[in-house]
Amino acid sequence: MSSSILFNIVPGNPAVSVLVLLVIIMALFYFARNPAHKSIRGIFRVIKNFMRLASYSVLRAEGRVAARNREVILAEGLEAVNREMEREFHRVGLVVERDLQGYPVLNRKLSEHIEKIDQDYSESTEVPPTPPVWINAVDAVSKLSVKSGDGMVGQILSDIHKTIVKQQKQAMDDYWKSTSNRHKILSGMMPHWRKLTKILAEVSDTMTGLQDRAKVIDSKMDQYEEIRKGSDKALIKLHSSSMTQFFIDSFWIMVAIGGIVVNYHLIALPMSEMVGGTSRIGGIPVNEIAALVFILFEVFAGMALMESLHITKLFPIIGHMDDKKRKVVAWVAVSIVAIFAVGESALAFMRDIIAANNEALKQSLVAVEGGESVNVARSIIPTIVQMGLGFLLPIILVFAVIPLESFVHSARTVIGYLIEFLLRSLAVTLRISGNIFYYMGSILVGIYDLVIFIPLWIEAQIKGSGEKAKKEKKVVQKAEEKPA
Repeated sequence: MSSSILFNIVPGNPAVSVLVLLVIIMALFYFARNPAHKSIRGIFRVIKNFMRLASYSVLRAEGRVAARNREVILAEGLEAVNREMEREFHRVGLVVERDLQGYPVLNRKLSEHIEKIDQDYSESTEVPPTPPVWINAVDAVSKLSVKSGDGMVGQILSDIHKTIVKQQKQAMDDYWKSTSNRHKILSGMMPHWRKLTKILAEVSDTMTGLQDRAKVIDSKMDQYEEIRKGSDKALIKLHSSSMTQFFIDSFWIMVAIGGIVVNYHLIALPMSEMVGGTSRIGGIPVNEIAALVFILFEVFAGMALMESLHITKLFPIIGHMDDKKRKVVAWVAVSIVAIFAVGESALAFMRDIIAANNEALKQSLVAVEGGESVNVARSIIPTIVQMGLGFLLPIILVFAVIPLESFVHSARTVIGYLIEFLLRSLAVTLRISGNIFYYMGSILVGIYDLVIFIPLWIEAQIKGSGEKAKKEKKVVQKAEEKPA
């Protein structure tokens, strides 16, 4: 039905036609009010229920992701603690191997020194002969010999006196000699005491170091137990550590990417002399692809070297090799890195020559076209810097594997938390959207009633008058039923 027909329901009078049309529409809407209300409420209730179910499903998915994140972060924490404990046990093993492996020799030295000291001490404990205690008797005999005069008794007493004095002197000499020998023996004990003290000090330092290591291992064991129990304290600590580690690793990854870009531009130009600069693969020049492959081989050699040294665990196959094979892999990787470093240094030198030739070619073209050529002064310093960068960058990229491994592990946790956050946000959004749709249905019902407010007003008036008549009728009946 075209609009001209609608506006000509009453021929020649569009306004009346429109009025009639509105009356018809309003009547149709009025009679279709209850089904329309049910339909509108039903549609929006279905949308709300769908949103609630979707929100519930997303919340369940978020719960599974949260459980997965919890398992991942606990596993990462256990692995990190295991690594630290392995390192501490390795250090303890080195200390034991270095210091306590020579314990039999150390014990023999200690025994020898102690035996020598004991022997010297035993010798030094021999009591020297005591000085004569009969000095008073000597004096008495001396006085008697003086009093007896020159007689036989006096002579005998004088001889006794001389004999006693002589024996006293001999006894005193023996006493001082013995004392001197004791002092010599005690003086000879000093080097043994010093050696013994030094050995005991070394043993004490070793024991102190082992005690410190034991304390660290105890703390790691406590941390291990907390993580194994999955306590909230351990989870909070691991979460904070993973976020911090993620940002640190991201910084070093960006630094490594910057090094790769510099390295790439350093060797891309001279590579054109080796593989050709006109050929292309997929629209990309072959020399640029070769430069990229060159750098990727360097990174791969660095990975193999780090794996063989048990620094990273990106390739467990290499880490599980026996020591002999790992040493072979390590030496091969070192050789490859050295070859690449020398090769890049040579390529950097070629790059400088190519750049100089290109500049000379430009100057010659300018001279041919009539311009005045300018001789550009060259310095050897840029060449040396480029060669140094070409030599050092492959070696530096070897160590980029360490933050790469840590970045991979920390990114798992961070991405998991990000997905968990997004799912939770989506669930809340779906729940809120469902409620919004539910109330939008009520709003549409109100708008529907607003369109047909005239029939509804008329209906309300009719119902109101009917209700009023019923009430009046009831009042009259009650008045009649009352006894006179």
